[in-house]
Amino acid sequence: MILDANLTLTDIILKVILPLALTFFVAAFVGLERQNVGKAAGLSSHILVAMASAGIAVMQRLMFEQQISAGFSDPEQQRVIAQVITGVGFVGAGVIIKDQANVVKGITTAATIWFTAMIGLILGSGYLVVGTILGVFIVIFVLSRDIARGFNPLKPKANREHTHSRDGE
Repeated sequence: MILDANLTLTDIILKVILPLALTFFVAAFVGLERQNVGKAAGLSSHILVAMASAGIAVMQRLMFEQQISAGFSDPEQQRVIAQVITGVGFVGAGVIIKDQANVVKGITTAATIWFTAMIGLILGSGYLVVGTILGVFIVIFVLSRDIARGFNPLKPKANREHTHSRDGE
């Protein structure tokens, strides 16, 4: 039984393709910026986390709509999404380290991973206006912060040795 076979073309565009596309572009920008400043979690990591989160949110939304149409009196919409939030916390914790001088590093990268997961959940849940506005704010923030620091976030930093893969794999 294919549970989403009854979706119309409009449903597919508005409930699946558009949320995934918006998620992809915001996560790609954030991931590219992290990669270009030489952080362990880059383009691939951010896109994978965001798209997985958006996919879960789209699935959860479709499950909720199916439960409503089947007459469930108490559909459970947020159960799966709550687990994504917890899981992404562990992923983000993996990029935070304390060096020998007791300096904590990786907080911003962990925050960007968490953000891309949340933007995926927001857009995938169908909140396209909220998610797009949030995405635009973050893109403007990252651009203005990096440009104020004299760095173009769309180009790799010069004079950086690349001895490991760009996504820390």
